[in-house]
Amino acid sequence: MAVHYQIEGTTSAAISASVEAGIRRGALAPGAALPPVRTLAGEVGVSPATVAAAYRLLRERGLVETAGRNGTRVRGRPPVAARRQTLRPEVGHLVDLSSGEPDPDLLPRIPAGTPQRRNYLREGVLPELREAARERLRPVDGRHLTVASGALDGIERVLAAHLRPGDRIAVEDPGWANLLDLVAVLGLHPVPVPVDDDGPTVDGLARALSAGAAGLVVTSRAQNPTGATVTAGRARGLRGVLKTFPRVLVVEDDHAAELADEPLHPLVGATESWAFVRSCSKPFGPDLRLAVLAGDETTVARVEGRMRLGAGWVSTILQTLVVRMWSDPAVSAAVSKASRSYGHRRRALVEELTARGIPARGRSGVNVWVPVADETVAVTRLRDAGFAVAPGGMYRIATPPAVRISVGALRPPMVGPLVDALAASNRVSAGV
Repeated sequence: MAVHYQIEGTTSAAISASVEAGIRRGALAPGAALPPVRTLAGEVGVSPATVAAAYRLLRERGLVETAGRNGTRVRGRPPVAARRQTLRPEVGHLVDLSSGEPDPDLLPRIPAGTPQRRNYLREGVLPELREAARERLRPVDGRHLTVASGALDGIERVLAAHLRPGDRIAVEDPGWANLLDLVAVLGLHPVPVPVDDDGPTVDGLARALSAGAAGLVVTSRAQNPTGATVTAGRARGLRGVLKTFPRVLVVEDDHAAELADEPLHPLVGATESWAFVRSCSKPFGPDLRLAVLAGDETTVARVEGRMRLGAGWVSTILQTLVVRMWSDPAVSAAVSKASRSYGHRRRALVEELTARGIPARGRSGVNVWVPVADETVAVTRLRDAGFAVAPGGMYRIATPPAVRISVGALRPPMVGPLVDALAASNRVSAGV
């Protein structure tokens, strides 16, 4: 049957985007035939080669298929939602300051009672979670929203929806080790952007985007591993750079969420394609594998469409549990208490290190980043003193050596011995 939807565009990218929009809006149904290459070329006034390239892009994304003499058709289950439808050290007996995990004693209790069971007909985002999430994400635009099985799952789905192997992507340096691993697995080329206490530097981002980076992944607050937080002033500078590169994909990771003790100054929305991911794992418990993902309409539709072909959806029982935890005053009080406690631990460690002449960074979150002369010497000395910390090599691309110390298991009496061991490692590295 002929297609009644009017495909538009004068480039292969624009034509493929027009077809995708038709699928997303339901104007091009599964199985619908697209016009022959020469016919569409004549209708939109481009060469047949341009239309052929557009159809090739659509095939590579799994949106259409070539059906022999029957031409090109929309796939039966296109991966786009339509409107109608690490490396870790051995810890052993050591105090584990390497994991980056929250203190189990500070996690809120899960509300009593078992959430109602659902069925296969109640898939997708629960209305009650969608409504609550939109409110909690402010000032981020939550009109288009879905959920994923944790922050990394959401980030992976967004990157796969927009980028292809060989593309360059701007990443924080130092940055989240799991993300750097994911970038490598996806065949993307990382372009490092230096990070200071206020987040990615403006000049660093400008250099990365000028070098051809097609995407950016940035951490809003409690950056892993440095504890950096994007301030209001830095956000203005970064958004100014992004506005000159409107086609760059921006993925923002607010993994600390309610646990963060700094205000949110988002970057998303400065470009055409964006996603904002907020996980429940850090504030509410590592086993709560749910992250809310807001974004532009196209990005969210792609993520939902691809999820439908694989995992299907995030458990509605888990979604119900998260909504209950969000609305429980006791849970909110526990998260606030945990945030204050982590703040005390970080500041105590950073202040003691600074007093001993050892530079350290840890504005927010559960991690402190300590530059060292030699990572192996520092990790070994700390191990001898009874502490396991993470070597900075897991997190950095071009920045100097350091170690990451997580405060989840840190207690006040440990601060002195820990700093003593770091100071001793620096003396050994300096040959003193």
